[in-house]
Amino acid sequence: MTVQAAATKPVPLLARVRGWLANPWRTPRFLAVYSWLFLAWAIVPVGIAVLFSFNAGRSRSSWQGLSLRWYITDPDQSVLHDPLLHSAVLQSLKLAALTMAIATPIGVALALGLTRWRGRVSSGTNFLMLLPLVTPEIVLASGLLLVFAHLYTFGSVTLFGTPAQLMGHVTWSIPYVVVVMRGRLFGIGPEYEEAAMDLGAKPIEALRRVMLPLLAPAIFAAFMIVFALSIDDFVTSQFLFKDQTTITIPMLIYGTGRTGLNPSLNAVATIMLTLSLTAIGIAAVVLQRIGRRRGSAEASAAHELVRFEL
Repeated sequence: MTVQAAATKPVPLLARVRGWLANPWRTPRFLAVYSWLFLAWAIVPVGIAVLFSFNAGRSRSSWQGLSLRWYITDPDQSVLHDPLLHSAVLQSLKLAALTMAIATPIGVALALGLTRWRGRVSSGTNFLMLLPLVTPEIVLASGLLLVFAHLYTFGSVTLFGTPAQLMGHVTWSIPYVVVVMRGRLFGIGPEYEEAAMDLGAKPIEALRRVMLPLLAPAIFAAFMIVFALSIDDFVTSQFLFKDQTTITIPMLIYGTGRTGLNPSLNAVATIMLTLSLTAIGIAAVVLQRIGRRRGSAEASAAHELVRFEL
């Protein structure tokens, strides 16, 4: 048998399968199929809920036409006109905005301090700062409940409601800001700030004119991450709420979603999903572009250093 004939001889099916399984460099078709099945399992129910939020009828299983009834047009049960739904959306947005405004500056300052702190105590402080990231949220929420119920009381007046929920969201969000900011700080390094001070800038001026412009994309990404964390939070909001005026969107969905009587919940869930995905998407894009624009940011910092020298 010639070499050409041996090369063209058909390979048995069993041998082909054995060779395909033994080849570590083959295309990972099984992993691809498994990944698509998992995505379908996770996304299809969410897509159905979003679809039926635009359903013209009350049915949650039969399509009855496209409509914005459960968003704005229904005079009684739409998100715009139902007082409870309207209040839940506003409460969630209010908590998210206030948490962004408080947690992000605190996290930025904490990240700057921990990055510059050297000593034996600093490692323990870093661990304590990251502890809320690994602590189950229900443990943190129950601890805050006991604190606000027994320690932070003023006679018969307690802080339950918006103040307690806000403090809980801020406590939960600060470590995420610190993680994002410290990653950016380690990427930048101390050279620019040290060079600015060598050229005569005061520490606060070097921080304001050199470091903060370099940190601006990471700060914006931290804002978006905090917004997504706050607007999606259920456990802390549930433990620390006071009355119907402090019910948030996740609490409302959990409390009334199982009954299936109000199709407006699909609209509320869609609004929450849209806000969360938008915030996370913006944060991801900003973080992705940090590396691409690092050269221009470093050029800006160098420009500031030249101005100090002049």
